[in-house]
Amino acid sequence: MPQVVTQERPDSADATALITELDAQLDVLYPDESRHGYSVDKLIAQGVAFFVLRDDGVPVGCGGVQIFGGRYGEIKRMYVREPFRGRGYAKRILNHLEDYTLAQGVDRVRLETGIHQLAAIALYERAGFESIPPFGEYVDDPNSRFYEKVLR
Repeated sequence: MPQVVTQERPDSADATALITELDAQLDVLYPDESRHGYSVDKLIAQGVAFFVLRDDGVPVGCGGVQIFGGRYGEIKRMYVREPFRGRGYAKRILNHLEDYTLAQGVDRVRLETGIHQLAAIALYERAGFESIPPFGEYVDDPNSRFYEKVLR
């Protein structure tokens, strides 16, 4: 079975496991006030389109996108399990989220990530994301970096 990206509820067993792993990793890196990731319940309440990437049936990563008034999509809870990093899975998820956003008629994506997520920052910058000031409800936070990409 090849790599498959499927849309599913954030409260599915696989999605919840991935989000829980992500939270555990972020807990040791950032203070509570610098943790901006949505809970599973908030992902559902905010209507975030959520996706899980599986390789040969094994859930290896996830990510979601929330559309804000047709102006932009915000990438949420993007994560790849540690044993699967460096194999292009994050790029595959990111491409899927961008494609989904475009399919919704929205031509830009934004995100917030932590300063200690060096691999994520490198991925986003290689993918054409540019640094921007805080957006939406975010405020300036020394532990955060903000990015935007205009989709073509």
